[in-house]
Amino acid sequence: MNKISPKQIFLVMFVVVITIALGAFVLKNDNVKTMGEEAAHADSQQTEKAPEILKGPHGGKYFTKDDFSVEVTIFEKGVPPQFRFYLYEDNKPIAPNAAGVTAAMTRLGKHAQIFKFTPEADYLIGDSVVEEPHSFDVAITAEYKGKSYQWSYSQVEARTEMSDEVLKSTGIEILTAGPTTIKATNKLPGEITFSEDRILRVVPRVGGLVTAVKVDHGQTVRKGDVLAVVESQSLAELRSQLSATQKRLSLAKITLEREKKLWEEKISAEQDYLAAGQAYSEAEIARNLVSEKLKALGASVSSGSSNLTSYEIRAPISGVVVEKTVALGQTVQENDDLFVIADTSEAWVKVVIYPKDLNNIKIGQKAVVKANAFEAEGEGVISYIGAFVGEKTRTATARIVLNNKAGLWRSGVFVDVILDAGEVQVPVSVSAEAIQTIRDWTVVFGRYGNYFEARPIELGRSDGNMVEVLSGLSAGEQYAAGNSFAIKADIGKSGATHDH
Repeated sequence: MNKISPKQIFLVMFVVVITIALGAFVLKNDNVKTMGEEAAHADSQQTEKAPEILKGPHGGKYFTKDDFSVEVTIFEKGVPPQFRFYLYEDNKPIAPNAAGVTAAMTRLGKHAQIFKFTPEADYLIGDSVVEEPHSFDVAITAEYKGKSYQWSYSQVEARTEMSDEVLKSTGIEILTAGPTTIKATNKLPGEITFSEDRILRVVPRVGGLVTAVKVDHGQTVRKGDVLAVVESQSLAELRSQLSATQKRLSLAKITLEREKKLWEEKISAEQDYLAAGQAYSEAEIARNLVSEKLKALGASVSSGSSNLTSYEIRAPISGVVVEKTVALGQTVQENDDLFVIADTSEAWVKVVIYPKDLNNIKIGQKAVVKANAFEAEGEGVISYIGAFVGEKTRTATARIVLNNKAGLWRSGVFVDVILDAGEVQVPVSVSAEAIQTIRDWTVVFGRYGNYFEARPIELGRSDGNMVEVLSGLSAGEQYAAGNSFAIKADIGKSGATHDH
């Protein structure tokens, strides 16, 4: 066996060491490459995924950078919506005056709105109201300990997207808000009543026993119709007196005629003739007195009445029996209310006028009256305007007279009164069919590119076709008119919430 020399042993060991070193180097390079690829992949995933916005202690959006944080909320309990910012360092609250904060808000179709903030209690409060809907992009800038911090977020509410093809298929009409001439009207609340002068309480005017009741509650009667019959002893006494005074008058007349003839023939003295004339006058006065008493009671003055006690209570006006408090066999007094009759041929509308409308309401002004609870409509004119504003209601009252011979109107019915106020030029108006409601807002849907978003608006005068817009939409803005309810339905399906 050949012996291995020291030189050969050294050479083998050198090759082994070099081989191990090269293997380690290659392995190391492969590992570095793999970690780099994984890091690049992780960075790519982080870039593609939007950062999640955290929720702060007050339920707002919580933004953090380094050791400084802000929480933004929109507070609206008992106050108009307002931004509130809370400040934190190392996630612990700090005084609101420790940092300066501004926020820039942009909405669809609107200029940017800048909010500045001042300390109040433990937060910063914005200097303007956050108008509805709360659908916007917000950029926040904060200055704290010499450093500047920026964050941004977006939220969507009452918004949907529709292409031109979808608009065409659903029949949605697009119009532009702008000036127009409106045949102005004022819409005011009112209530139907009946004239107090046309509501009469019927009393018997004589006491007695009720022997007949001819009508019932709710029945229509004509003037002079018999309502009830009463047997009255006092009436019988008056009729007996009438009969006696009529007989006395007849006898006095005969005596006067005889004495006149005897005086003319020089048979009796003039004094007898004058005495007969005085007796006749006294009998006539007595007869007339009893007769007038019976007339005042509405009782018959005919001496040929077979039943002296019978008294017919008759309707003093035509109308409807709205109350009845008498029954057969009841004993009544002369001042008891037995019936209430309302003449419903005319109806009154008591109109509530707010102070801002007083200068626009005139006597003689034409009005259309529409019932709220059922289909009924009438026309009339303002016949009266009250001189006083109620201390509690802070409203005045006007009156409209309506023809009600057909019995269409009933007391207590609530109505809308639409007053003609002439033509007026308004700077911004929209089609009446464009108006919708979302939550408690009156809105139109403004169009911004392919997006539609609810715009709460304050309405003014209207002629039924066009409506004045006092705020919420500017001239030149496009909006959905015909079939706009389809946009409302789409927004409802989209589930955009009222997010704060």
